[in-house]
Amino acid sequence: MTPRVALVAFLAAAAVGTSRPASAQAPPNQIGGCPADSARFHPCALEKARTFNPPRMPDGRPNLQGLWDAPTVPGGQSLEEHPGAYGFTRTSSKIVDPPDGKIPYQPWAATQSRENESRYIDPYAFCVPPGVPRQMYNAGYRQIIQRPDTVMILSERVHVFRAVHMDGSPHPDPAVSLVMGDSRGRWEGNTLVVDVTNLSGRVWYDLRGHLQSNALHVIERLTLFEPNTIHYQATITDSELYTRPWTIVVPLRRNLEYSEIWEEACFEGISGTSTISNLRDVGYQVYPGIRPPR
Repeated sequence: MTPRVALVAFLAAAAVGTSRPASAQAPPNQIGGCPADSARFHPCALEKARTFNPPRMPDGRPNLQGLWDAPTVPGGQSLEEHPGAYGFTRTSSKIVDPPDGKIPYQPWAATQSRENESRYIDPYAFCVPPGVPRQMYNAGYRQIIQRPDTVMILSERVHVFRAVHMDGSPHPDPAVSLVMGDSRGRWEGNTLVVDVTNLSGRVWYDLRGHLQSNALHVIERLTLFEPNTIHYQATITDSELYTRPWTIVVPLRRNLEYSEIWEEACFEGISGTSTISNLRDVGYQVYPGIRPPR
């Protein structure tokens, strides 16, 4: 097993725990009565959402509470089309805009993205929080807990949690930089819309080295379109790296077997695993962040 294959296996296994079904399994063909691949899932789910009356919280808002996995991104390996390397099955792109399914990088950023996979270790391997939107589709489960003024999103790996403030308060000063950013939410009909800013940009979107900067701005949209499936959409803007905004869509599937997330003991900065040591021995380095041209 090469160091790179070992790293991917390590991340996929660690992120889903050791005994219950892993989202690193081959993705299904259908979810919630729609084709599972994002390009076809997107219009199908939105059409179903037009007539679906979701279960409600006491305040009348849609009830998104529960445990959710992202079965079409096995192991969190790639947002773009994945050829099936590193022990994963082939998967289609999660990017619905642009239509070609590619991240619209500026040329220098596209070059760095390719270098990242071949030269650097994913920050996630060191148990750094995954950032947004990766929290919503990385391996393992996430739990949504709703209150009238806050929506909490908790993840199994790295003890990550995110508070979506629903009280109409503003984002903090742009000088405040957080790995998970600052999330402010509102309801548009049956859709939870989350505006995420103040992101540090020092993490990757996936295991393939796709990068972001601290200019990142994410708009998430969560829409329950049938009892056990959420249409999750994230529109990503980052003028430092991309030529235009781009949008991903993935289904989130409710887990009906478990009632709580499991602790996955991992702490930020961990560096003593044999996999990380092996990667360093063959030249892989700690990710330094983006390196824009001067």
